[in-house]
Amino acid sequence: MSYLNIPNFLTTLRIVLIPVFVSALIYRRYDYGLYIFFFAAVSDFLDGLIARMKNQQTELGKFLDPVADKFLLVTSFVLFAVYGFVPKWLTITVISRDIIIVTGWLILYFLTHRARVEPSVLGKAANASQLILLVYILLSINLQGDFLGIETLLVYVTAFLTVISGIHYIYRGLS
Repeated sequence: MSYLNIPNFLTTLRIVLIPVFVSALIYRRYDYGLYIFFFAAVSDFLDGLIARMKNQQTELGKFLDPVADKFLLVTSFVLFAVYGFVPKWLTITVISRDIIIVTGWLILYFLTHRARVEPSVLGKAANASQLILLVYILLSINLQGDFLGIETLLVYVTAFLTVISGIHYIYRGLS
């Protein structure tokens, strides 16, 4: 199976676009930031869908896809916290969950020499809520306000799903 396929290309493109996204935010081109982030979020959905539909899943893709997601989400949350777009405690929560999951995976791998982390429904829901929150915030910035009045709700839903999914991954790792 070839590593040169559309899903892996989309995943690689997401990683390459992260510095462009960061530059857009630094230079206060929030419109470009929104377009880039939205494209990244949609391509995340599409690469998995295409890989499954066309039977183009590869070991490289299984590794790169979550890495691309984490790079984009962590970078976004750090920048958004620095600029005051999201609460710092939420950024700490998101990053702490990821550190705990990776640390748990490493411990399991070194102890058993076979640790495979499969995404859970809660983990996917947490990632989706994080993406939705970030897109909503970028939309709010571009439209100059909390246009639906749900930003606080999205923050707390994201925090809840992030914590619950982290606890779920710990439970799965220990059982």
